[in-house]
Amino acid sequence: MPGEVKSSLEGIASRIYDYLVSGDVPEISMPSRNRDNIVLDPMLSVWKYGESQVTRSGRTTDGAEYMVKILYMIDFIREMLQEGKSSTLREMYYISEGWNLGKFHTQDESNLMAEDLEVISALLREDFRLRPEENGASIMGNITVEEKTRKGEFKKINCKDDVGDSGYSIPYSVEDDKFHIKDVDADFILAIETGGMFDRLVENGFDESNRCLLVHLKGQPARSTRRLLKRINEERGVPVVVFTDGDPWSFRIYASIAYGAIKTAHISHYLAVPTAEFIGVTASDILNYDLPTDKLNDKDIAALNAELKDPRFNSEMWRDEIETMLRIGKKAEQQALAKYGLNYVTSTYLPEKLSQINGNRW
Repeated sequence: MPGEVKSSLEGIASRIYDYLVSGDVPEISMPSRNRDNIVLDPMLSVWKYGESQVTRSGRTTDGAEYMVKILYMIDFIREMLQEGKSSTLREMYYISEGWNLGKFHTQDESNLMAEDLEVISALLREDFRLRPEENGASIMGNITVEEKTRKGEFKKINCKDDVGDSGYSIPYSVEDDKFHIKDVDADFILAIETGGMFDRLVENGFDESNRCLLVHLKGQPARSTRRLLKRINEERGVPVVVFTDGDPWSFRIYASIAYGAIKTAHISHYLAVPTAEFIGVTASDILNYDLPTDKLNDKDIAALNAELKDPRFNSEMWRDEIETMLRIGKKAEQQALAKYGLNYVTSTYLPEKLSQINGNRW
């Protein structure tokens, strides 16, 4: 694989070189990466980029700087592949200090260019040996995995019996070359937004009493977390259920798991679980369970209005819930359920919500 990655990246550099040798202005084209250019792939049931394209041209100063930076990045990745090294995105940002005109101005700029390079090359950031600063979050439950150690050997770990209360920490890469799924004994995966709620469910033994895997999403989930959810769902047929706070940002967490995130729509087929169900706190829950709330702020309201135009939320259920939340002007956290006691979420709320999506199976 490293040889294929190297060849693909060198091909991008060669195309820019060929433009220059022939006396033409170099250009790089890619799909437009915004909400207006995501479309539903009917075969995969995930949201991907559409036909709208943007072109970076060396004819402008900004376009020329873009070409220089992407060439420096390609050279940096090529060097890592040759030396068997890897780098965090943060390290690459600081390394660019020595790239003269290729220096990045912000961390966001370097992160976005790494994503652009994925789109242009049809490869993954993991193929480039670039990793995020943080790893995935945690998993608790009866799943046995094998993780490659620093000595190159695979170590078997059961994520219920061989871990403490914090669960098994999901590594930044969960692909077969470093990570194997050996055995899964669970009826479903419950993906949980907050650490406090994850800890509550672990302490209450929800994974054992309900034969499920608990996955702490750690807010907006890392790619490795979404990839692991995808692999367990696809390879072992275990359904995914998402439990979040009741606010517009949490709704987007669910959307990124089920349909893909806008900025990574080029790899939605690799990360998204289209069958994932949402049982997070909704506006209806705020009313029906009489939950403690916070007032929506201006950013919340703007985000909810944007979601009404977002194709990922184009269903009757989501329109009703978003419009209700705007009408009542309230949002609520998962922990608001503690109003009724520490056991309420596991004894009442989750069983009721799960029964709504799948009869009495859970």
